[in-house]
Amino acid sequence: MKKIINSLLIIATTIMLAMTSCTDLDEVVYSDIPLDDFFHTEKDVLMNAGRAYTKLQRYPEEFSLWTLVELASDEMVAPARDDGFVWDNGRWNEIHKHQLSSTNKILTYAWNSVFEGISACNEVIYLTEESAITFPEKERVVAEIKILRAYFYYLAIDNWGNIPFTIDYTDKNLPLQKDRKFVFDYIEDEILTNVDLLKDKPDPTYYGRVTQGMAYTLLAKLYLNAQEWIGEDKFQMSVDACDKVIALNSYKIADDYFSNFAVYNESSLENIFVIPMNSIYTKDRFYWYTLTLNDASRATFNFKGGMWDEFVLEPYFLDKYAENDLRRNSFLFGQQKDKNGNDIYIENANGELEAFIYTPTIANYMARKKWEGARCAKYEYQDGLEYYVTDMENDYVLFRYTDVLYTKLEALWRLGRAGEMIGDPDLQKIRTRVGLEPMQVSGLTDEEFLDELGREFAWEGHRRQDMIRFGAWGGSWWNKPPSGENAKLFPIPQTVLNSNQNLVQNPL
Repeated sequence: MKKIINSLLIIATTIMLAMTSCTDLDEVVYSDIPLDDFFHTEKDVLMNAGRAYTKLQRYPEEFSLWTLVELASDEMVAPARDDGFVWDNGRWNEIHKHQLSSTNKILTYAWNSVFEGISACNEVIYLTEESAITFPEKERVVAEIKILRAYFYYLAIDNWGNIPFTIDYTDKNLPLQKDRKFVFDYIEDEILTNVDLLKDKPDPTYYGRVTQGMAYTLLAKLYLNAQEWIGEDKFQMSVDACDKVIALNSYKIADDYFSNFAVYNESSLENIFVIPMNSIYTKDRFYWYTLTLNDASRATFNFKGGMWDEFVLEPYFLDKYAENDLRRNSFLFGQQKDKNGNDIYIENANGELEAFIYTPTIANYMARKKWEGARCAKYEYQDGLEYYVTDMENDYVLFRYTDVLYTKLEALWRLGRAGEMIGDPDLQKIRTRVGLEPMQVSGLTDEEFLDELGREFAWEGHRRQDMIRFGAWGGSWWNKPPSGENAKLFPIPQTVLNSNQNLVQNPL
């Protein structure tokens, strides 16, 4: 199947790759070119707008916001290996134990990716609005990027709370720090003001771009977290925003859970908002195969080069799944097979062959064996992957229709009205498609609801936010001690504090 990738994103990514690979000290800085010399056609305006979307591409990398939120949760961990690798000066350990220092490398990368996204949106909006070029969809393009900016700000207040805020590209002053309530209200207003200008029905020409479905999903999740973030009950408003997505009649729960994460998954009608990935145009962006697997798994998938063998499933997380829950297959565990279905054997320390078995448990956090820890296989691995040569072609999923239905159910449940939705066929299908009975109102306890969200959205970047909302974030889990209220927010990176005296550090 030929991969469908939006030309706006690919053109922009190609330009970004060309710019970052250039070593000419006299290279042109496009943001310094007068508008009259740069924007000549509609294509120029669209190409420039695509640069804001490229800032999403870092999200699933090794040093990224995804890494930060996942390793801080109870579903992913990076223990030190018994050969001395992976420890990485304790960076992963700080995140895992909620003892994060403001100088942590991963923290800084995560912050930069979010605020570079905001900066890019500010620039694109300014340049687009200032351009004399007119075309029918110009207003829609500006609305898209405004809501993309709102999404970056949503990530910022989720993870850091009170943050520097600016939407004025021409303002050269250091931004002031705004509290969560201020930015929350801004995000809400930005969505409500611009959503009607967006594309209502998703189609291939808007693949990977902001649509009404994405905007209302973002709004629903904003409202769902309002009680935690700003102390206000907005659960009914979350329900109403979910109903806006449902009323579009554009999304469906896929028959096959894993089709949403398949290679070339752009045909999924469940995925609402994705980051398009391509082995040429987004090289060195999506390479989970080498982050999680051991070298022995090359026999299963015909991979080339060495595997980094870093990120594994947190021990005991697999116990949350029933044995007949097909979502357990998001992870590799047990006897591993080669591509022909034969058992894989590896050489042990004595030079003898033994069966290669991924064990869900890990005996020693400081000395993990190469077979310990279940490995992620949620996103389908294509044949012959090789880091920085051929990376994964699966588009990374940020919002799914399942998220909308579970958000609505949770909001109703918190209002004491889960019975209004529990019999919905689409809601029931989320579980029946993976071999389970539909949920019942009587089974919706805090623990079970949180576990179900974990099973459905494992390694999708949801877990930290969900655990905080359900009051489980400060608890202890494997090798992680209890943590206090302050651990709900990550510290602002020290480099950021050093460069902007307007900022006050989050309590540590």
